[in-house]
Amino acid sequence: MKEKKWIPAPSAVLRTGFAGMTNQAKRSEAQEAKMRSRLANILIELKTHAPFTLFGALTGIAMMLVFRGLSGQTSYRLFYIFHPTHVVLSAIVTASLFRLHEKTKSFIIVLLIGYFGSIGVATLSDSIIPFYGESILGVAIPTEAQVHGGLHTNKVTAEPAQHYEPKIHIGFIEEWYIVNPAAMLGILIAFFLPRTKLPHAGHILVSTWASAAHIMMNLHSEVTILNAVGMFIVLFIAVWLPCCFSDIVFPMLFVKTEVISPHVHH
Repeated sequence: MKEKKWIPAPSAVLRTGFAGMTNQAKRSEAQEAKMRSRLANILIELKTHAPFTLFGALTGIAMMLVFRGLSGQTSYRLFYIFHPTHVVLSAIVTASLFRLHEKTKSFIIVLLIGYFGSIGVATLSDSIIPFYGESILGVAIPTEAQVHGGLHTNKVTAEPAQHYEPKIHIGFIEEWYIVNPAAMLGILIAFFLPRTKLPHAGHILVSTWASAAHIMMNLHSEVTILNAVGMFIVLFIAVWLPCCFSDIVFPMLFVKTEVISPHVHH
């Protein structure tokens, strides 16, 4: 005699299916709420850091006015003081924020987060955005009178101006033996002594000065009120968005647990 297979009642099937759909809907709602919470925290961070970034941009303009007579070689040296320092502080903050919230003991993961978060964003902030800002404002292009009169040279290499083109300085390639170890130093500090408060504040200022030094290397026009305003906007954008992204948004993308507010720095 064949055994009869148990077939669940239609009502039981419906209840099971409805329960599954309900659980899926709850998970979806929880994920959406989590994303909204993170977005709200990011917007709070951007708003909170805007005034300090404005102050930093003002110090950058002040530095450019005070040291406007510096040679390109000196500006180059200044850039490779401020840029690696920026990378160290950025790596500390980025890796620390991830380490504090994720509680991971894997050095490789912290290394990857800290390296790409600091090197990538510091390059964007200190080199790429300032370079294109210089190009848009036209301050990196010698005037026609300077070129034909032989009055201007490449500020870094001392080449005649007619052979000069504005150059973007990518630190982790151009001076790789300085910038990459700087990132490693910051990551090691973050792994063993994770802290974010003081390094983040210093990060904003040093990033501004690195961006200003990059502009000074390519500066081939007089600083007027109009282009000073333009350079102020470039400095603000170069620091505000990339640095907040590096210190807050980037590491939070890899944190699985819910974070109440990234503005609570340790």
